[in-house]
Amino acid sequence: MPENNLLDPIDHIAIVVTDLKKTVDWYMQTFKCEVEYQDETWAFLRFGNIKLAFVLPEQHPPHIALVSAQAESFGELKTHRDGTRSIYVDDPSGNKLEIMAQQ
Repeated sequence: MPENNLLDPIDHIAIVVTDLKKTVDWYMQTFKCEVEYQDETWAFLRFGNIKLAFVLPEQHPPHIALVSAQAESFGELKTHRDGTRSIYVDDPSGNKLEIMAQQ
């Protein structure tokens, strides 16, 4: 995890898709990446430098997930099924951010 003098990492970027299986299949055939997780509502693909999440519009908001030592200062963190803890907030322009606690 980042030390005080390092930049905060981006954990993943989540984009909305209309067909989860078709999207995952296309990325797997087109790029060198691996599926870290997949179910009926979302999928995580790991690339060399970042994770890309595919989400269905009615299930998860499109967002950028950042890891922050100050995550709890944004409000009460929710524990997710994978054990990570985070909170969703909006930036000044209305973009959705997921602020993740360091593990």
